[in-house]
Amino acid sequence: MNIGQASKASGVSQRMIRHYEEIGLTPKAARRESGYRDYSEVDVHRLTFIRRARDLGFSIEEIGQLLALWQDTGRASADVKALALARAEELHRKAEALEAMRRTLLHLASNCQGNNRPDCPILEDLASGCCEKA
Repeated sequence: MNIGQASKASGVSQRMIRHYEEIGLTPKAARRESGYRDYSEVDVHRLTFIRRARDLGFSIEEIGQLLALWQDTGRASADVKALALARAEELHRKAEALEAMRRTLLHLASNCQGNNRPDCPILEDLASGCCEKA
């Protein structure tokens, strides 16, 4: 199948398919006599694996590790579990940071009158930590 068909079947954009090939995350696609890329069901399955891993927040490096583990029939599932738990912990830290940002914004917004006056505690707070007023 061509790259458009592989993209549709895997849910990975054509641009990302080319990128994954460029960085070695996927092997170079076979080429037809015309020079166009030719993807197999195995290629699409690999792309789908990559898309799913990306959807779960794994980095490119981690996906490379997961792909290697996936292809290694002698792997220890503990290695895969360790990667998943590390990713889950990182997502938890990010979620906590996002929640703290949300609470701060809500606090700042609640202290803002939101009227036609120029004084604004939101802007004052943003400016207080970065630099002098121009």
